[in-house]
Amino acid sequence: MKKLILIIVLLSGVMAFKASAQIQQGNVLVGGNFANMNLGLNNPHVFSLDITPKAAWFIKDNIALGGYVNLGIATAKGSNTTTSYGVGALGRYYTGQDVEVLRHGRFFGEATIGVGGVNVSDGGGNTNGLNFSVGPGFAYFITPSIGLETLLKYNGLGGFGDQGFQSSLNLSFGFQIYLPGKSTAKKVKSDMK
Repeated sequence: MKKLILIIVLLSGVMAFKASAQIQQGNVLVGGNFANMNLGLNNPHVFSLDITPKAAWFIKDNIALGGYVNLGIATAKGSNTTTSYGVGALGRYYTGQDVEVLRHGRFFGEATIGVGGVNVSDGGGNTNGLNFSVGPGFAYFITPSIGLETLLKYNGLGGFGDQGFQSSLNLSFGFQIYLPGKSTAKKVKSDMK
């Protein structure tokens, strides 16, 4: 009987845990975004993928600062291979309220700045230097600690190489895990007592 009561109390606490709890000061965001996914099954057998792992800490409610790494490749049989890379800092700001249509969703803005490059084998189009991006996104929390998101970002790259500046508009999809910080974990424990 005690186990049943404990399970009911724990489930009640999880159900009461709203989407805003993930984005409180002290919590950590860990995950990544995927963009430009393509696997061509017919000739010329195109393959492309960009992956961007991220980690950020909520310095205040709704505001996270952290870092990212970007790795990308695009290749086709009998054609050039394009590789891209980047590393730098990121910042996120989440809106203050849940979205009415989707009770567990939040809009956010993300900006990044760092060092990056795009390099094309056997040809021009190389740029290496300052990499920056900015854009809006939407996170839908499927559980109190897991969010699925989509992000539309303008990416700019300026520096040295055959091209002085490159830019693109990317739509990416991501998976983020929101881990509670010590203060949030203590608050949840005290709320359950």
